[in-house]
Amino acid sequence: MSKYNQAIAAIKGALSFGIDPTLRTISALVKCLGNPQQNYQCIQIAGTNGKTSTSRFTAAFLRSHGAKVALYTSPNLIEYPERMEIDGQVVSNEDFATAILAAKDCADVAIKDGNFEHVTEFELITAAALWLYAERHVEFAVLEVGMGGSWDATSVVTPKVAVITGINLDHTHVLGDTVEAIAREKAAIIKAESIGVLGEGTKNVRETFFEQAKKVGAPEPIIAEQHAMLDELDISRFPSYQRHNIICALIATEKALGRALDLTSIQDALRDIQIPGRFELINKDPKVLIDAAHNPESAQTLATSLKERYGIDKDSGYIEGFDTLLLGVLEDKDAKGIIPALIPLFKNIAVTQSSSPRAIDANDLAHIVKKLDKESRTPQVFGSVKSAVETFLENGNAVVATGSITLAGEVKAIYGKANNDKFVQGC
Repeated sequence: MSKYNQAIAAIKGALSFGIDPTLRTISALVKCLGNPQQNYQCIQIAGTNGKTSTSRFTAAFLRSHGAKVALYTSPNLIEYPERMEIDGQVVSNEDFATAILAAKDCADVAIKDGNFEHVTEFELITAAALWLYAERHVEFAVLEVGMGGSWDATSVVTPKVAVITGINLDHTHVLGDTVEAIAREKAAIIKAESIGVLGEGTKNVRETFFEQAKKVGAPEPIIAEQHAMLDELDISRFPSYQRHNIICALIATEKALGRALDLTSIQDALRDIQIPGRFELINKDPKVLIDAAHNPESAQTLATSLKERYGIDKDSGYIEGFDTLLLGVLEDKDAKGIIPALIPLFKNIAVTQSSSPRAIDANDLAHIVKKLDKESRTPQVFGSVKSAVETFLENGNAVVATGSITLAGEVKAIYGKANNDKFVQGC
């Protein structure tokens, strides 16, 4: 078995352990690895929505100012190594495998010594990433929080800048069923001497973050509602919702570098950046767009962005240029909140289930859609993403595929193979 396959086997072996709401295991792993996270400055980014985009903008802005930067995001769209980037490039399979196996060696020793019983997938990958970034001598690591904040594995670091993009109801079975409870979980990434940056979506619970900063002795958080540079930048290629994420990233970058930003460098970064899986056009003719919207807020944002970018046909009332919506939602998500924002915009509705064990059965999802559709349409049901895409390719459908990150990733992978991996990248 190749080293890469060994690494993938180790990750898949850890999947069964789910989520472990403690920092004890990740702390032991990084200690065994020599506390690599202490060798560079960290920017940690949490939030119900927008954290992936904000992380990517921040990493790009830091790179544009000459810094050597690592980026850690999750989950991946297609392959695990996508979660780790250094200087804007996904790490090689070789480097990824070396890092995973280094973390696994530490885990095996700790388990044998009785320090803990198991390591989760996210703990293993996070420890590996932190180690690899130190090995490659990065100056900054931009870390997207996986879930919450207080016990997320990325919270083993002490961030120089702690960004919270926004708070809404998601992962309520783990984080709490009120925005106040979720805010308290995410506020924990603000530690002593961390500079907190609060995005537009935190406005209803900002007091929680100010209280956290005061409690740990951190500076008063910065409210990221505007940045003087924004009016001078051309951000027209991005959906309007990215404006808020760009503001957060500008402030985070400024505070991480400790100096004013260069306008030309930022504009160059914005021209080149791609946000995989977020309003991403992966096929031009016919159009195929994927979006990782997986909760009611992000679904509504996607609907607004589609209207802004493509417009509404005045005769049909549907989005111009697309004929089909493909939905695939996970069981722990609010399908009944996601569906109404999107189905009125499309002539044809199709449902499927991704390969995730958490995916809602396609027939069950179809029942929910029909119940919520004011036109009482019966959605086309596909038992797999592959069968859906094959049908769309044969019929030449123009598709928006959304509802989960796993669905977006599977659609992208299949269209990539069909088109010899030549994508039209969107943002």
